[in-house]
Amino acid sequence: MKVGIVCDSTCDLGPQWLAEHDVVMVPLKVMFGDTTYLDWIDITPDAFYEKLLQASDLPKTSQPSPAEFSAVYASLAEQGCEEIVSIHLSSALSGTIESATLASAAAPVPVRIVDTKIVTAGTALAVMAAVAERDAGGDAEAVEAAAVHVVEGLTLLFALGTLDYLVKGGRAGKAQGLAANLLNIKPVLTFNKDGIIEPYKKVRGTKAALAEIAAKVAADSKARPVRLALFHSTTPELADELKSALDTADARYELVLTGHVGAVIGTYAGPGAVGAAYYPEP
Repeated sequence: MKVGIVCDSTCDLGPQWLAEHDVVMVPLKVMFGDTTYLDWIDITPDAFYEKLLQASDLPKTSQPSPAEFSAVYASLAEQGCEEIVSIHLSSALSGTIESATLASAAAPVPVRIVDTKIVTAGTALAVMAAVAERDAGGDAEAVEAAAVHVVEGLTLLFALGTLDYLVKGGRAGKAQGLAANLLNIKPVLTFNKDGIIEPYKKVRGTKAALAEIAAKVAADSKARPVRLALFHSTTPELADELKSALDTADARYELVLTGHVGAVIGTYAGPGAVGAAYYPEP
């Protein structure tokens, strides 16, 4: 069985990695005024953050349409795919899953939709697991199961340079009331099992936030090592600092990715975001 794998741009794996691993990406969009950019295709992360810092208003984002998913599913069917596994960001944050689900109803081959209930490097880990299973000869059921296994064990912890972008963009979830910019409070945020952002812990300063993330990974990896991805929006040096904090905390992990947060997730994360996504190794 030939299995097609589809994702959206918010996994932040980027077009080169996805092309090399035979994954089709459906991009979300970011709009500065009247100008629309396809995430990761028309605008790189570096170019996006440069524009974001200069913009007077927060850009808007939009999900792909069902028609865009339909075109991708039909194309994969024409290429001989007998089933498709379509893996996407949290349905609590975007209507992307809804568009994919509507398109799947009319697709020429069966489509299995996976809601990762998370974003960026967390979604990337699910996509990577699906690719590994497909490349090992797994059928669509096994590919879907590999992604779902990751989703069920995923933890994502992150700190932001400022909460302003998250709050203004309406994606703060249960973190809405945090007075994070007072007295250098730096909340560590996470995603709950419903795919909604919520506070994990409030600390003072970035170094304390990194240490808190590292301590959680260390605790969670005591019984079994974790497969881990680091990510950042504009500060690779903070990702390096987080890795050092993980090592200092004696976390047991396999680093499989250091990701750059793209334009759509970056609209809400803003500059200075850093974090880690991980799940227990099989």
